[in-house]
Amino acid sequence: MAINRDFIGRSFPPTEPYEVSRVKIREFADAIGDPSPLYRDAEAAKAAGYPDVIAPPTFPIVVSLGNPALADPELGIDFSMVVHGEQRFAYTRPMRAGDVVTCTSTITEIKSIGNNEKMTVETEIRTVEGELICTTYNTLVERGA
Repeated sequence: MAINRDFIGRSFPPTEPYEVSRVKIREFADAIGDPSPLYRDAEAAKAAGYPDVIAPPTFPIVVSLGNPALADPELGIDFSMVVHGEQRFAYTRPMRAGDVVTCTSTITEIKSIGNNEKMTVETEIRTVEGELICTTYNTLVERGA
């Protein structure tokens, strides 16, 4: 079944606030195998000009992909058939420990490619004060739709 084209351009309300912690940053850095002290040591981060440890560049996937609105049955996507097609990030500044962020997602594209459906979701990650940290671009592919 095709993904519902009526969702193109639909924006979803901001997610609940998520507090970025040193622990979560360190756990993520460990999971991706990146030993950078900028992700673990506040003094090293401060020496590099940051107020606290920063998150690896791909950390925003933790908060940007998983918007409950994407589970809307009317969207018509079968997540058991979904693969992650592409991911990119456009930064204003690094995400860092102490940030409290929300995500606002918009479905920007849905199209058929052969027997597959491709959906692109753009997500702005902002502090609860409204500062834009980064925009993520997620492409999901539903195989054999």
